[in-house]
Amino acid sequence: MGDQAQRRLHSAVGWGMVKQSQADALARERIRYRLTVLQRTLPLLPGAAIIVAGQILFWAEGGPAGPVLVTGLVLWLVAPLVAVVSSSAFGITLTTSAAVVHNFRRRVIPWSDVQAIRIEPLMGSRTVVLHEANGRRTRLRAPMTGFLSWDRRFEEKFHTIGRWWLDHRGPEWTPVPPPRTWWDGPTTAGDPYAPPA
Repeated sequence: MGDQAQRRLHSAVGWGMVKQSQADALARERIRYRLTVLQRTLPLLPGAAIIVAGQILFWAEGGPAGPVLVTGLVLWLVAPLVAVVSSSAFGITLTTSAAVVHNFRRRVIPWSDVQAIRIEPLMGSRTVVLHEANGRRTRLRAPMTGFLSWDRRFEEKFHTIGRWWLDHRGPEWTPVPPPRTWWDGPTTAGDPYAPPA
Protein backbone atom coordinates (compact mmCIF):
# COMPACT_ATOMS: atom_id res chain seq x y z
CA MET A 1 0.00 0.00 0.00
CA GLY A 2 1.42 3.36 -0.99
CA ASP A 3 2.07 6.20 1.43
CA GLN A 4 -0.66 8.34 -0.17
CA ALA A 5 -3.28 5.57 0.03
CA GLN A 6 -2.37 4.85 3.66
CA ARG A 7 -2.87 8.54 4.60
CA ARG A 8 -6.28 8.55 2.88
CA LEU A 9 -7.27 5.40 4.75
CA HIS A 10 -6.23 6.85 8.13
CA SER A 11 -8.01 10.09 7.26
CA ALA A 12 -11.22 8.21 6.37
CA VAL A 13 -11.02 6.07 9.52
CA GLY A 14 -10.40 9.16 11.66
CA TRP A 15 -13.36 10.97 10.05
CA GLY A 16 -15.54 7.91 10.66
CA MET A 17 -14.52 7.94 14.33
CA VAL A 18 -15.44 11.63 14.59
CA LYS A 19 -18.83 10.94 13.02
CA GLN A 20 -19.36 8.02 15.40
CA SER A 21 -18.48 10.09 18.47
CA GLN A 22 -20.84 12.84 17.31
CA ALA A 23 -23.59 10.27 16.85
CA ASP A 24 -22.94 8.91 20.35
CA ALA A 25 -23.16 12.43 21.81
CA LEU A 26 -26.47 13.05 20.05
CA ALA A 27 -27.81 9.66 21.14
CA ARG A 28 -27.25 10.61 24.76
CA GLU A 29 -29.29 13.79 24.39
CA ARG A 30 -32.32 12.17 22.78
CA ILE A 31 -33.57 8.62 22.20
CA ARG A 32 -36.65 7.80 20.12
CA TYR A 33 -38.61 4.53 20.32
CA ARG A 34 -41.25 3.64 17.73
CA LEU A 35 -43.08 0.50 16.73
CA THR A 36 -41.08 -1.61 14.31
CA VAL A 37 -42.40 -2.13 10.77
CA LEU A 38 -43.34 -5.73 11.62
CA GLN A 39 -45.21 -4.57 14.73
CA ARG A 40 -47.24 -2.19 12.57
CA THR A 41 -48.03 -4.67 9.77
CA LEU A 42 -48.36 -8.14 11.32
CA PRO A 43 -51.59 -7.43 13.25
CA LEU A 44 -53.22 -6.26 9.99
CA LEU A 45 -52.09 -9.10 7.75
CA PRO A 46 -54.53 -11.84 8.92
CA GLY A 47 -57.54 -9.59 8.27
CA ALA A 48 -56.17 -8.44 4.92
CA ALA A 49 -55.40 -12.03 3.89
CA ILE A 50 -58.94 -13.18 4.75
CA ILE A 51 -60.52 -10.32 2.82
CA VAL A 52 -58.26 -10.84 -0.23
CA ALA A 53 -58.95 -14.61 -0.18
CA GLY A 54 -62.68 -13.91 0.07
CA GLN A 55 -62.51 -11.55 -2.90
CA ILE A 56 -60.62 -14.13 -4.98
CA LEU A 57 -63.10 -16.89 -4.04
CA PHE A 58 -65.96 -14.54 -4.90
CA TRP A 59 -64.42 -14.01 -8.33
CA ALA A 60 -63.66 -17.74 -8.79
CA GLU A 61 -67.32 -18.65 -8.10
CA GLY A 62 -68.42 -16.53 -11.02
CA GLY A 63 -68.98 -13.22 -9.27
CA PRO A 64 -68.34 -10.02 -11.18
CA ALA A 65 -64.62 -9.71 -11.79
CA GLY A 66 -64.73 -6.04 -12.58
CA PRO A 67 -65.00 -3.19 -10.11
CA VAL A 68 -65.92 -5.26 -7.02
CA LEU A 69 -62.79 -7.41 -7.13
CA VAL A 70 -60.45 -4.59 -8.07
CA THR A 71 -61.90 -2.25 -5.43
CA GLY A 72 -61.67 -4.93 -2.73
CA LEU A 73 -58.12 -5.92 -3.63
CA VAL A 74 -56.89 -2.34 -3.84
CA LEU A 75 -58.60 -1.44 -0.56
CA TRP A 76 -57.13 -4.35 1.38
CA LEU A 77 -53.70 -4.15 -0.16
CA VAL A 78 -53.46 -0.40 0.46
CA ALA A 79 -54.96 -0.43 4.00
CA PRO A 80 -51.90 -2.07 5.65
CA LEU A 81 -49.62 0.44 3.92
CA VAL A 82 -51.72 3.35 5.18
CA ALA A 83 -51.67 1.86 8.69
CA VAL A 84 -47.88 1.48 8.57
CA VAL A 85 -47.35 5.07 7.50
CA SER A 86 -49.91 6.58 9.91
CA SER A 87 -48.70 4.66 12.97
CA SER A 88 -45.03 5.45 12.38
CA ALA A 89 -45.35 8.67 14.39
CA PHE A 90 -46.44 6.89 17.58
CA GLY A 91 -43.81 6.30 20.27
CA ILE A 92 -41.74 8.11 22.86
CA THR A 93 -38.75 10.43 22.74
CA LEU A 94 -36.50 10.55 25.78
CA THR A 95 -34.87 13.93 26.36
CA THR A 96 -32.80 15.17 29.28
CA SER A 97 -35.74 17.17 30.66
CA ALA A 98 -38.84 15.15 29.77
CA ALA A 99 -40.44 12.15 28.12
CA VAL A 100 -42.19 13.28 24.95
CA VAL A 101 -45.09 10.90 24.24
CA HIS A 102 -46.19 10.80 20.59
CA ASN A 103 -49.80 9.60 20.27
CA PHE A 104 -52.59 11.30 18.36
CA ARG A 105 -51.64 14.28 20.50
CA ARG A 106 -48.10 14.98 21.66
CA ARG A 107 -47.56 15.21 25.42
CA VAL A 108 -44.47 16.36 27.28
CA ILE A 109 -44.08 14.76 30.72
CA PRO A 110 -41.23 16.24 32.78
CA TRP A 111 -39.09 13.58 34.45
CA SER A 112 -39.70 15.26 37.82
CA ASP A 113 -43.46 14.49 37.47
CA VAL A 114 -42.93 10.77 36.81
CA GLN A 115 -43.37 8.65 39.92
CA ALA A 116 -42.91 5.16 38.49
CA ILE A 117 -42.36 3.27 35.25
CA ARG A 118 -43.91 -0.19 35.03
CA ILE A 119 -44.64 -2.95 32.53
CA GLU A 120 -48.36 -3.73 32.46
CA PRO A 121 -50.35 -6.23 30.40
CA LEU A 122 -52.97 -5.08 27.89
CA MET A 123 -54.98 -7.54 25.76
CA GLY A 124 -52.22 -10.13 25.51
CA SER A 125 -49.36 -7.68 25.05
CA ARG A 126 -47.01 -5.96 27.48
CA THR A 127 -46.68 -2.18 27.42
CA VAL A 128 -44.72 0.45 29.35
CA VAL A 129 -46.79 2.73 31.60
CA LEU A 130 -45.61 6.03 33.11
CA HIS A 131 -47.22 6.87 36.48
CA GLU A 132 -47.35 10.61 37.07
CA ALA A 133 -47.48 12.54 40.35
CA ASN A 134 -51.07 13.69 39.71
CA GLY A 135 -52.25 10.07 39.49
CA ARG A 136 -52.46 9.92 35.71
CA ARG A 137 -51.21 6.78 33.98
CA THR A 138 -49.81 7.17 30.49
CA ARG A 139 -49.60 3.96 28.49
CA LEU A 140 -46.95 4.14 25.78
CA ARG A 141 -47.71 2.77 22.31
CA ALA A 142 -44.03 1.95 21.88
CA PRO A 143 -42.15 0.06 23.11
CA MET A 144 -44.55 -2.86 23.42
CA THR A 145 -44.42 -6.59 22.84
CA GLY A 146 -47.01 -9.28 22.25
CA PHE A 147 -48.00 -12.25 20.10
CA LEU A 148 -48.30 -10.48 16.73
CA SER A 149 -46.15 -7.54 17.76
CA TRP A 150 -43.05 -9.16 19.23
CA ASP A 151 -40.12 -6.89 20.10
CA ARG A 152 -37.03 -8.81 21.16
CA ARG A 153 -35.48 -5.60 22.58
CA PHE A 154 -38.54 -4.72 24.71
CA GLU A 155 -36.85 -5.37 28.07
CA GLU A 156 -33.79 -3.38 27.02
CA LYS A 157 -35.97 -0.44 25.93
CA PHE A 158 -37.94 -0.59 29.19
CA HIS A 159 -34.73 -0.51 31.23
CA THR A 160 -33.38 2.37 29.13
CA ILE A 161 -36.53 4.42 29.81
CA GLY A 162 -36.22 3.64 33.53
CA ARG A 163 -32.55 4.55 33.54
CA TRP A 164 -33.26 7.89 31.82
CA TRP A 165 -35.93 8.64 34.43
CA LEU A 166 -33.56 7.85 37.30
CA ASP A 167 -30.72 9.85 35.74
CA HIS A 168 -32.77 12.92 34.78
CA ARG A 169 -35.52 13.30 37.38
CA GLY A 170 -33.38 15.73 39.41
CA PRO A 171 -32.02 15.79 42.96
CA GLU A 172 -35.14 17.50 44.36
CA TRP A 173 -37.45 14.68 43.23
CA THR A 174 -39.49 13.12 46.04
CA PRO A 175 -42.04 10.33 45.77
CA VAL A 176 -45.65 11.42 45.94
CA PRO A 177 -48.29 8.92 47.06
CA PRO A 178 -50.95 8.38 44.41
CA PRO A 179 -54.27 10.17 44.93
CA ARG A 180 -56.82 8.20 46.90
CA THR A 181 -60.00 6.96 45.30
CA TRP A 182 -63.05 5.48 46.97
CA TRP A 183 -62.47 2.01 45.46
CA ASP A 184 -58.91 1.73 46.79
CA GLY A 185 -60.02 0.39 50.15
CA PRO A 186 -57.93 0.90 53.27
CA THR A 187 -54.47 2.41 52.90
CA THR A 188 -51.52 0.04 52.99
CA ALA A 189 -47.97 0.69 54.02
CA GLY A 190 -45.13 0.43 51.54
CA ASP A 191 -44.54 1.47 47.98
CA PRO A 192 -47.88 2.12 46.23
CA TYR A 193 -46.28 1.55 42.82
CA ALA A 194 -44.76 -1.82 43.69
CA PRO A 195 -46.21 -4.76 41.79
CA PRO A 196 -48.69 -6.90 43.74
CA ALA A 197 -47.13 -9.70 45.76
